[in-house]
Parts: sequence; C-alpha cells; structure tokens
Amino acid sequence: MDEPLEEVEVGQRAPVIEPGYTFTTVTDKISSIVLTRPTSMGWLVGFGISFLLTMMLLYAIGYLFLRGVGIWGVNIPVGWGFAIVNFVWWIGIGHAGTLISAILLLLRQSWRNSINRFAEAMTLFAVAAAGLFPILHLGRPWLAYWLFPYPNTMNYWPQFRSPLVWDVFAVSTYFTISLVFWFIGLIPDLATLRDRADSRAAQIIYGILAMGWRGSARHWHRYETAYLLLAGLATPLVLSVHTVVSFDFAISIVPGWHTTIFPPYFVAGAIYSGFAMVLMLAIPIRKFYGLEDFITERHLQNSAKVMLATGLIVAYGYAIEAFMGWYSGNTYDQFLFWNRLHGPYHAWYLLLLVCNIVIPQVLWIGKLRSSPFFLFLISLDILIGMWLERFIIVVVSLHRDFLNSSWGMYYPTRWDWMTYFGTIGMFLAAMFLFVRILPMISIFEMRTLLPQAEVKPE
Repeated sequence: MDEPLEEVEVGQRAPVIEPGYTFTTVTDKISSIVLTRPTSMGWLVGFGISFLLTMMLLYAIGYLFLRGVGIWGVNIPVGWGFAIVNFVWWIGIGHAGTLISAILLLLRQSWRNSINRFAEAMTLFAVAAAGLFPILHLGRPWLAYWLFPYPNTMNYWPQFRSPLVWDVFAVSTYFTISLVFWFIGLIPDLATLRDRADSRAAQIIYGILAMGWRGSARHWHRYETAYLLLAGLATPLVLSVHTVVSFDFAISIVPGWHTTIFPPYFVAGAIYSGFAMVLMLAIPIRKFYGLEDFITERHLQNSAKVMLATGLIVAYGYAIEAFMGWYSGNTYDQFLFWNRLHGPYHAWYLLLLVCNIVIPQVLWIGKLRSSPFFLFLISLDILIGMWLERFIIVVVSLHRDFLNSSWGMYYPTRWDWMTYFGTIGMFLAAMFLFVRILPMISIFEMRTLLPQAEVKPE
C-alpha cells in the first residue's frame, strides 16, 4: 500500500493530487499540521488580529444591549441597514461550502476532496456570523424566542405567512444539517489523529470525538450511508435557504424588491461570493502550509470557472432588473433605476457594476485563472462587489420610497462598522483555530484519490 504510484500518461487536465504520494505520506503530511507542526509567528499574528476584532464585536454588542439600536444608522425610512446587508452577505458566503461538499459529492466530482473540509467549516462560521445580525436587529434580542412556535400563555404566535419567520427555520435547518454533515465527515480523520497523537490529552479528546471509530467494514458502510443521506438533505438547502432570504424582499411591494427574479438571482450571487471566499482561504492555506500538491491548479481553475459562470448569471440578473423596470412602465420602478445611476448612492452602484461584472471578466484568460495572486485579488474584488450589491438592494430601495415626504438618507455609524468588521474577525479567528486543531483537508478522501493521480512524463 505504501509503494509509489506507477507513471501513467497525462491527460489535458491537471491532476487532482500531485504524483509521488502514498497512503502513509498523505496521512503524515495532513496530520502533522495538527499534531507536530509548531505554531508559527504568522499564525499567532493573524489569530491575534482576528481575536482583537472579535473583542471589538463583543464591545459593540454590549453597548448595543445597553443603549439600543439607536446607536446604528437605521432610521425612517431606512429601517433596514447594515444588519440585513451583512446577514445576506454572510449567508451567501456560506453557500459554497454546502455546494462543494454535497452537490459535488452527489455528482462524483473528485476535485472537491481537497477543499471540501475547510469549505464546510467556512459555511458553519459564516452562518454563525450571519445569525447574529437578525437577533441584534430585533431591538430586544432577549425575546428572540418569540420567533419560535413554543406553547405560551400569552397566545403570541409568529406570523407564519411572513418570510422573516421562514428565515428562522431555513437558516437554523441549514446550520444544523451543515454541522452534522461536517462532523460526520470528520470522524474517520479524528480517529487517525487519536491513533497518532503523542499526548494523552489529545488522545482522549480526539478519541471522544471519533465516537469509537475503528475503521471496520460495518463502520464504513454506515458512514457512507449516513454521509450520502446528509448530502441529499443538504443539496436542496443550497437552493432553498437563499431563496427564502430573497423572499424577505421579493414578497414586499417596495420598488426594487418586488420582483420574481430575486430567488435565482440571489442563489447565483450566493454561490458567486461563496466561491470567492473559498479561494481567498484556499490560496493562503496552500501557500503557508505547503499544500500545493493537494490543492492544485485544477482546484483553482474549477473554482474560477464556477465564479465566472455565476458572475454571468448575476450580470444577467442586473440586466433583466433594469429591462423590466423600463418595460413595465411602472413609474416607481423606472425612478428606482434612475436613482441608482444618478442618485446620492450612484458611486456605490457604479463601483458595484465594476466589481461584479467588469473585473471578473478577466477570468476568461487562462493564465489569470491559474495565477493564485490574481485569483486572490479577483476574489477579494467579488466579495466587495457582492457586499455593495446587498447595500444597494437594501438601502437604495428604501431611502426614496413612494412619497417624497418620506425620503431620507442612511449613514452607517461607527457602531455599524465595528459590528461588521467584528464578525469578520470572529470568522477568521474561528478559521485560524480550525486549521490548528482539526485536519483542514480530508485525509481518507485524499487517500481515495491516489489510484487516480496522474504523473507527468519525464
């Protein structure tokens, strides 16, 4: 089992895993990052900055509880501000993890195996960050349990015809299934860490988490059955969760929201930003941990192609939105588009078009699709553009409504920015801990790729 692979002819596409690895060397390289690799100064600096941002988030939340949502920039008519903008942005980022893990597993795409583990972790941390904002936006977050249909003496039930209530169940279901799916996939690797750990404490902790895994045929049969069933459950969630989020807007009568294109448009945008975040994580990880043989050029190329495809769908959504505003003959929809181009937030809208449509077109160039540096910059550009898109949808649609007398402006305060950047710090701190405590690449799935690895001819 530990003999090197024989050389075979190379096809046109890059290999899933670079040649020359055996079962033992794959296990050693991935497990050593957690068990034996010393903590680098770069990791300590990165985690320290992320931790400070997380402390800033806790300070902002504490002050919010003390003073109320008046510290934010929300007002009349812009009752939805950064809280909803950031909620939709974070939920979108979490979509790529489930797409890579569940849908690509069902489609038997082997290239997912190198990036699915940290993409799943990214989903969990992004959804956790997203879940903070609706609770904080309630004004009285300690009464958040009113959203659930619990038996109560006051007969106070949620309005189940409201998509805001659907969000509670959709996001909580999505988080639960994603968490179970992620943990089930970790069990064989946790057993590997348990057997290879030197310290008694690590053996006990990983042993408890491995839940008695011994790698028997019965264990593998039950594992594969459970993993496949969870993948089947998670697949419709990719489409349903952000569709429900889009209903928060589409079911209203506000110009710019009341449109049927929002569900597919939101789902495509979620996958667009989600894969951008996957690349922003994968590129530094493969560089600093020397994983270029596992996260290969093929993974970067495929992720870039998915971004290019979903970016074109998003561009189509922008075009249809503008066309229907003109074609409908509705005065308010026509004014909304004019306001986006010429109103007080026009610079943000133009920047959004540049970030989401113009710059990503360089992904048609093969050399740029293969360049980690340019892919990192383009992914950062897409994340900024998708955040701007959510800002334009929420704020610009609200700040000039049907009546001129109700027009107003929205200016985010420092507390809005502190909360937003604080959630980014929380997300990154969780990722830093994840790569040090758990295997960021699936060991057993990478081992299954060894017979498929292609070797370059001499």
